[in-house]
Amino acid sequence: MSLDPNPIYAAPEDWRAYSGVLSRRVFAFLIDYLIVAALWIPAAVLVFFLGVLTLGLGFLLYPILFFIVAGLYFGLSLSGPSQATPGMRAVGIAMVRLDGRRIDFVTAIAHLALFWILNSVLTPLILLAGLFIERSRLVHDLLLGTATIRTA
Repeated sequence: MSLDPNPIYAAPEDWRAYSGVLSRRVFAFLIDYLIVAALWIPAAVLVFFLGVLTLGLGFLLYPILFFIVAGLYFGLSLSGPSQATPGMRAVGIAMVRLDGRRIDFVTAIAHLALFWILNSVLTPLILLAGLFIERSRLVHDLLLGTATIRTA
C-alpha cells in the first residue's frame, strides 16, 4: 500500500487511506489522554504555586485545568507540521481538512470541544456514526470538514 506520506494537503480518494482508522482512533485517544493526564500533574503543581503567590486567586484555575492542558496539547499538536497528536502518530494516523488547507489552532480546539460536547450528548452514537459515514468520519469531523487518514 503506497499512501502519500505528507497528509497535510487534501484528503486522498483512495479507500485504503481510511481502512482501520476507527480502531486506530480509539488507541490514539487512549494514548493521548494518558499523556494529557501526565501533563496535568506538573500543571497542577504550577497552579499550586501560582495560587500561593496570588494569595489563593490562582486556585480558581483547578476546575478548568484539565481543559486548559488538553486544549493546549491538542491545539498545538494538531496544528503542528505533522497534523497529528503524539498518540495519532504512534498509531499511524493524521487529520486532514477536506478543503486541502492545514488544520489551524482554532480548528483543532473546535474539534476537541465538539468531540467533548457531542460525546457527552450522543455517547454511543458518536462512534457508531463512523461505521456508516463515508471515510469513517465521526460527527464532529462532518461538522468541521475534517477526516482522519492512515499515514502508515
